[in-house]
Amino acid sequence: MNREELAKYIDHTQLNPFATEEDIKKLVEEAKKYHFYSVVVNPYYVKLAKQLVKGTDIKVVSVVGFPFGVTYKEVKAYEAELVIKDGADEIDMVMNISAAKSGRWDVVKDDIKAVNDIVKKHGKVLKVILETGYLTDDEKVKACEVAVEAGADFVKTSTGFGKGGATVHDVELMYRTVKGKAQVKAAGGIHSADEALAMIKAGATRIGASHSVQIIESFKQ
Repeated sequence: MNREELAKYIDHTQLNPFATEEDIKKLVEEAKKYHFYSVVVNPYYVKLAKQLVKGTDIKVVSVVGFPFGVTYKEVKAYEAELVIKDGADEIDMVMNISAAKSGRWDVVKDDIKAVNDIVKKHGKVLKVILETGYLTDDEKVKACEVAVEAGADFVKTSTGFGKGGATVHDVELMYRTVKGKAQVKAAGGIHSADEALAMIKAGATRIGASHSVQIIESFKQ
């Protein structure tokens, strides 16, 4: 793999709640320079990001139920509808972690399905954030199974705002569990090319990172 190929795995991310318009412009300029797959922004900035990537193949990704996941499924579905209307190509939703920890997998599934129904209606892509730092391995497996059953396209490790982040162990576990029925996105705490490549080797087909420039510039050709 070369540097350009690695860049195409990366969702270049700016989800700081205090980010300014200038920060979003910088994010997009970096994505254009390094040819990242996408930019990931909070819902408020989807419209601006979509305008800024016009004329490129860079996707716009936004988040739903972020970063805690513990709101009404109807609210998540409506939020997905709005960000898609503003131009989002992909949605990264946070599953209901509290319901998962309570063993209410029926609630978790209904939550994901509510968002997936909207996403698929518009022909877009859904990623489900598990926030693996708070889950046991058994819960990670169950969460992956439920996400696949609900129709998700990806399972994703972390928000980057919770405890822990992506680990090779978790990516391997998630990859084995989804059995090709969904893809795996590794996100949270990835700072170097070596770390990103380890995640890809473990089964990730997408890397979420706010240190994307550092990752690419640390790549040894």
